[in-house]
Amino acid sequence: MAFLNSFRKRVAYRRTVAELSSLDPRLAEDLGVDRGRIHEIAADAVYRR
Repeated sequence: MAFLNSFRKRVAYRRTVAELSSLDPRLAEDLGVDRGRIHEIAADAVYRR
C-alpha cells in the first residue's frame, strides 16, 4: 500500500510540475510563480513539506 501511495504522489508531483511549466509567463508572474521555483512549489503542494 505504501508503494502505491508513493507512486500516486510522484505522479501528482510530475503532473503539477508539467502544469506549472506550461503556464504562460505573464500568467505565471501574475500568480507569483517564479520559474526557478516550480519544483519547490510542486513538492510543497504534493508532499506538504
